[in-house]
Amino acid sequence: MAKQPLPFFLLMPYLPINKSDLKQRGWNSLDIILISGDAYIDHPSFAAAIIGRTLEAAGFRVGIIAQPDWENDSSFQVLGKPNLFFGITAGNMDSMVNHYTAQRKLRNDDAYTPDGEIGKRPDRATIIYTNILKRLFKGVPIVIGGIEASLRRIAHYDFWQDKVRKSILADSKADILIYGMGEKPITELAMLLKKGKTIDEIQNLTSSVVFSATNPSPEDVVLPDAEICTDKNTFYQMTKIFEKNYETKVIYQKTAGRWLKHNLPAKPLTTEEMDAIYALPFEYKAHPIYDGHKIPAYEQIKDSLTSHRGCYGGCNFCAIACHQGRRIQSRSENSLLKEAQKHKGTISDVGGPTANMYASYCSLNFPDSCPRSSCLVPQICPNLRINHSLQLDVLEKITNLPNIKYVFIASGIRYDMAVNDDKYIETIAIKYTGGRLKLAPEHSVPKVLRLMGKPNIDSFEKFCKKFYSFTKKAGLKRKIVPYLIIGHPGTTMEDTYQLRNWLIRNKLVVEQVQEFTPTPMSISTCMFYTGLDYYTGEPIHIPKPSEIRKQKNIIVAKYKH
Repeated sequence: MAKQPLPFFLLMPYLPINKSDLKQRGWNSLDIILISGDAYIDHPSFAAAIIGRTLEAAGFRVGIIAQPDWENDSSFQVLGKPNLFFGITAGNMDSMVNHYTAQRKLRNDDAYTPDGEIGKRPDRATIIYTNILKRLFKGVPIVIGGIEASLRRIAHYDFWQDKVRKSILADSKADILIYGMGEKPITELAMLLKKGKTIDEIQNLTSSVVFSATNPSPEDVVLPDAEICTDKNTFYQMTKIFEKNYETKVIYQKTAGRWLKHNLPAKPLTTEEMDAIYALPFEYKAHPIYDGHKIPAYEQIKDSLTSHRGCYGGCNFCAIACHQGRRIQSRSENSLLKEAQKHKGTISDVGGPTANMYASYCSLNFPDSCPRSSCLVPQICPNLRINHSLQLDVLEKITNLPNIKYVFIASGIRYDMAVNDDKYIETIAIKYTGGRLKLAPEHSVPKVLRLMGKPNIDSFEKFCKKFYSFTKKAGLKRKIVPYLIIGHPGTTMEDTYQLRNWLIRNKLVVEQVQEFTPTPMSISTCMFYTGLDYYTGEPIHIPKPSEIRKQKNIIVAKYKH
């Protein structure tokens, strides 16, 4: 029997980036062209690569234009016109967060660009890229996604303009927005378009936001009109309604006289589906066009494994749950071992948003009736099923691979989940901490922790005590590095002095003090804009930039004496 030819994506290692690549494949055109604000790194930690590989595996011809020059039209024309659509992402970060500090000052580097060079993507990249493509390729559908689009999908407060903006779907004039982790909905969208559906006919796609052809039904949830959300009390009410309903109800919002329709999120990926995605033929390297250059974001993750997605921690300043979902989507042990075999020496991390949420789940499967935004705060929900032994088993098996010498946890752990599991603390302390363990108490003052959605500081102190007890017994020198946020809505100078005194009392050395940045669609950003306690509706203190600098100086100055 004659041997069957290999699929084209196994013959050509990278997604095509120019006409020469198309010629090598014998193609005249592509079905889908992805535009990314990041350099092209063919690794599942990078949005354009994982979406591109997923679509490729579904049978579509996919190309990628990475960091096009927005002042040069030809940069957007290098692959021609796609048969189905353009897909746009600003990259792995919101372009404004990527460009500016919490003090609105221009950053000195861009971790997703060769050699960290700045200036390779525009401010509000999703909008700029869409406008250019609309002008150059009239009539071709534009799909926007990624973190920038996902967290600007309804009316939202924009810190950099200090105003409430409409949904980025309206501002960009794209045809459809896909929010969250988009493998399922983007593939379904491509299939529908291939079958002859028009973009206007696709109204009910999960994890999508569209302009609706119909009015909301009585069962749907209606947010206040986007234009009146500039009023702070209205914005507060809008956020409360959205947070309560976005996982379980279709939501509408009148925007510029049209109904914006926010469809239900896609179902979480099963373990089998996660395994299939991470088994795709990634090169696990930056494209050869970057040879001789280092891309800092890639250098940071190139020796790590992603074990799961999602987070049910409910930290108010964080948008991971809004983007990745609350449900933990875990890879199988076999999938992780297969990927680990591609590495040599040290695996720098095996984790996700929180390493020790791997394989945990809600015994009730997060019922629609559940009122909790966090499974951990104020107390751990009795329906949460945590099994640290599964994570430890995977770590042990990866460590025992003949090509692996060391395995570490670098993505951080939730100490409140682990504080009563002595075996887990001891194992992490002795075997999987590379000298330093990152923990994120974020603050120490109870009222501030409540506003942040963080657990009481007692669990952090108890965890640290056990951790150091185990390392001392083993004769090892290990250090816990606490991550802190200063300037969060509701914090005062007195809170900062209390935090400093707590650090001194506990002999803690801080290496990262982060200034609070009001990123779109987080609960903390709602508090920042409205000046209201999200839980009570009562006014709270909002520190100004000068006060935030003072708060930071108080914490940093501790280490100068």
